[in-house]
Amino acid sequence: MSNAQLANIGGQPVIILPEGTTRNRGREAQKNNIAAAKAVADAVRTTLGPRGMDKMLVDSMGDVVITNDGATILDEMQIEHPAAKMMVEIAKTQDKEVGDGTTTAVILAGELLKKAEDLLEQEIHPTVITKGYRLAKTKAIEILNSISKNVTINDDKLMKQIANTAITGKSAEKASEELAHLAVEAIKKVAETSNGKVDVDTENIKMEKKEGASINDTKLINGILIDKEIIHSSMPKKIKNAKIALLDSALEVKELESDAKITIDSPEKMQAFLDEEEKMLKGMVEKVVKSGANVLFCQKGIDDTAQHYFAKQGIIAARRVKKSDMEALARATSGSVISNLNDLSANDLGFAGVVEERKISGDQMIFVEECKHPKAVTILIRGGTEHVVDEVERAMEDAIKGIGAALELGKIVAGGGSPEIEVAKEIRKYAESFKGREQLAVNAFADAIEIVPRSLAENAGMDPIDKLANLRAEHDKGNKTVGLDVFTGSVQNMLSAGVVEPLKIKLQAVKSAAEAAEMILRIDDMISSGGGERAPEMPAGGMGGMPPGMM
Repeated sequence: MSNAQLANIGGQPVIILPEGTTRNRGREAQKNNIAAAKAVADAVRTTLGPRGMDKMLVDSMGDVVITNDGATILDEMQIEHPAAKMMVEIAKTQDKEVGDGTTTAVILAGELLKKAEDLLEQEIHPTVITKGYRLAKTKAIEILNSISKNVTINDDKLMKQIANTAITGKSAEKASEELAHLAVEAIKKVAETSNGKVDVDTENIKMEKKEGASINDTKLINGILIDKEIIHSSMPKKIKNAKIALLDSALEVKELESDAKITIDSPEKMQAFLDEEEKMLKGMVEKVVKSGANVLFCQKGIDDTAQHYFAKQGIIAARRVKKSDMEALARATSGSVISNLNDLSANDLGFAGVVEERKISGDQMIFVEECKHPKAVTILIRGGTEHVVDEVERAMEDAIKGIGAALELGKIVAGGGSPEIEVAKEIRKYAESFKGREQLAVNAFADAIEIVPRSLAENAGMDPIDKLANLRAEHDKGNKTVGLDVFTGSVQNMLSAGVVEPLKIKLQAVKSAAEAAEMILRIDDMISSGGGERAPEMPAGGMGGMPPGMM
């Protein structure tokens, strides 16, 4: 049949779909989608764990990203295949919800589909497989909850271990001790407790990156760092006991409306006009001075004349500060962002022990430090080159979001593949309660979840079969927290080794991987409209593109 899909009714060909439409159905469509999804999972699998490797991604402009972070890799890869895109969504959801565990979620979905493919070969209907997976997913969540341990905001040691586990395996690993300490300190500063529940908004921890110096020079600023310079050279560079005014309106004389005009027909009128303008600007400066402020951050512009008057009064000012920075300043200094200059009063001012402009690797930046009880802080990230700094930022983000996720549920699990082995063991027992074909699907889920310890072992250059056998033997004896130490190759108690992860990472990974796998399995027909564009395809040997017949 030609490109158009034909239906032969009464010997008369009937064209249903437009020219250029390709259609792929039945086993062919399932195979195709599963191949694409597996290819995505394989792309990130080698980055899992402390011995995982990094990927170097070069875009069409020649920009380079070197990373170990699953979500970043898949995002930069610009994947085209529709089923593969669903795998990228898993990583994005995991990143947004928990901030870490993106690789785990993606390889679990890939493995679930790989096991499903074996069942499809045995003529087991996709609906039966998805039902088995759904039952197993519910059971897995139950098991994970039962093996979790509690964690609180006062548990510094445990929080540091969570951060350490998140950083290990990234390029920032050599400074993981210092970075983990900074992450815990930052979280404790911005955490708020209400009704006995700890609430951590990780948005309140701002990251500023500057290459130069080494990773160990990364530091926590007890306040906010603004990537701006002081606007006038005569202003002081440092003010102690700063009273900070935060303004989001411009300190400029308003332009006239489009059709209004002023007629000036003599030099005297010109001079009077300029004097009036100056008087207005002087009045604005006086309002700021009257409030008692000695530092001003303005979200919009500040006129040159106003800058001059501020400098005369010894006030530090910065203009065109980002909205997010203004909000962070308000939280850190306990000040209020004011929209109308006439409303500015002493009560609206924020406080900081010191406001100072310093030069960091060639750029001037304003430090607002020594705030009393800052609810927003900044981490200044340093590293030898731009790529190092970017990767340290990703590692810090994983650490901070990881601690946040652990505190949100107040629960952690051991790392090193131990929860996966425990879940697989319990699910196999659970599978025995089924008589029909679901039993095979539930067992397939148990096999699939073991991909995590298996990949950890493979990435560390160990024999995965031996290691899995050792781990299963330990778990059969009832040692629920035994996992794989990838540095020594031994199996040991991960809790006492300090390898811990937030429970939320595991729950979210299981949920999103199982749901995405179910969705991909239920597709038995792919209709790609032509419309002059090519149907999604991938380079040979790349992301498992569609078969040639389908193009």
